[in-house]
Amino acid sequence: MTTSWSVTTVMHDTSDLDQAVAFWSQVLDLEVVFRNETYAYMSKLSTDGPHLAFQAVDEAKTVKNRLHLDIRVPDRREAEELVIALGGARVREVSEPGFPTWTVMADPQGNEFCVYQS
Repeated sequence: MTTSWSVTTVMHDTSDLDQAVAFWSQVLDLEVVFRNETYAYMSKLSTDGPHLAFQAVDEAKTVKNRLHLDIRVPDRREAEELVIALGGARVREVSEPGFPTWTVMADPQGNEFCVYQS
């Protein structure tokens, strides 16, 4: 295994590129750094972190994501309200011993992600 590998982008398929960019740019306060008809790359998720990017695809989401974001927020309830106001949804709340309680949310296309309060 080589240690020179690094993750540069978390690529997310979307059937509506405009909707995905509008939603995630507001949720994560990211700017679009590159955009064409097929791809949209957002600014980095953190100083040394990867970009969040979207790839337009023809098919809609039909099953559970195999990869999702866990997002630490200052106030979980406020984050839930923002996501819902932007067209997302609250899926469920989860509490497990040894972890902070988190909320499974969904973006407007049904892609799930988690928010938790540190």
